[in-house]
Amino acid sequence: MKKIKVLIVGAGMRGAGYAQYAKHVPEKLEIVGVAEPRDWHRENMKKEFDIPAENCFKSWEDAAAAEKFADAVLICTQDKMHLAPSLAFADKKYHILLEKPIAPSAEDCRTIIESAMQNNIIFSVCHVMRYKTYTQELKKILNAGTIGDIVTVQHLEPVGYWHMAHSFVRGNWRREDESAFILLAKSCHDMDWLRYIIDKPCEQVASFGSLKHFRPEEKPEGAADRCLDCRKEATCPYSAKKIYYKFYNEGNRHYPLDILAPEVIEESLYEALDQGPYGRCVYACDNDVCDNQTVMMQFEGGITCNFTLSAFTPVEDRHTAIFGTRGQIRGNGKTIEIYDFISEKTRTIDTSLIDHSALAGHGGGDGGIMENFVEAVGNNDPSLILSGPEVSLESHLIAFASEKARLNNSIEKIDLGLS
Repeated sequence: MKKIKVLIVGAGMRGAGYAQYAKHVPEKLEIVGVAEPRDWHRENMKKEFDIPAENCFKSWEDAAAAEKFADAVLICTQDKMHLAPSLAFADKKYHILLEKPIAPSAEDCRTIIESAMQNNIIFSVCHVMRYKTYTQELKKILNAGTIGDIVTVQHLEPVGYWHMAHSFVRGNWRREDESAFILLAKSCHDMDWLRYIIDKPCEQVASFGSLKHFRPEEKPEGAADRCLDCRKEATCPYSAKKIYYKFYNEGNRHYPLDILAPEVIEESLYEALDQGPYGRCVYACDNDVCDNQTVMMQFEGGITCNFTLSAFTPVEDRHTAIFGTRGQIRGNGKTIEIYDFISEKTRTIDTSLIDHSALAGHGGGDGGIMENFVEAVGNNDPSLILSGPEVSLESHLIAFASEKARLNNSIEKIDLGLS
């Protein structure tokens, strides 16, 4: 394969994280450009990867206007900033790795997918859960017919109490009008993963959910609007002081602290909690996305699935139970327990023991998706992409239909609707 050159659009946590793969395979991948409006993040990536000054841009528009200088682009901007750069870079024949979700509306999702297909580029969505070692081992077991035919699936996404407070109450994904509804922003991963595991089209969905807890009326009497000022803080599980200083005192200077301040020192952390959005009381924010939601899905052949998203859990990996005609599987993102109806015995596979991915994030999914994308572009082989255009669109449409079903108390059918 040829060595490929990549432009990073959006040098935040995701863009900077994916770029690290170049350090593991310098013979296959080189970071040659960055587009990022924030000076610190742009300059940091320029220095880290020795990017020429002429390939460092303050906006994606400037990067797209320049003569094409890379084989591919990683688009890691905020959710509502995916449409325009995706279309611009596709028209210039850049291969694209796009952070999920594709876009906050079904119409924009279809527009991006149609553009990628019409321009005949290699296009991949960052559905990293497909690429986890755990997922690939589970897929092998199911493909081998180990538990017979899948009849029904139960899948839990435990968002985690502090992660919910961080990202979806105080953070960038707290409001639908600024990002997307939570099922799309957080769980299009899961819609995609379930579609991949069940390996049948989803035909119809119903859904229920609400913003139950993180509301002004749930605020304890006497609580302040900021955690540093609050006399109830010590007994609140969502205290920003408790959450963020715990990470700091453990020596963590990365996620989630680097979201509060690019350079994590005691002074910058205090200032962020004293003045910034991450120091607000969770009952005094402007959030509006659900903190719990359940989706019932019916797949081709009568296969059923129940998916639940919940804020009120520890921060941990997904839990899945798959019920087949010859056995049952239970998984937790690392171990897979297989119960066989004939022998009535259970065997366990620990996938963490076989995970040697270059990027360990998301259980090896970050490294897996970068490996596949680089190989696909370097060999001009789109078949290597596990999360390509049409299948990624389908998983997003499941999320859109589910939210419509929740709002309308209806059952909604899935229609790709590609021209």
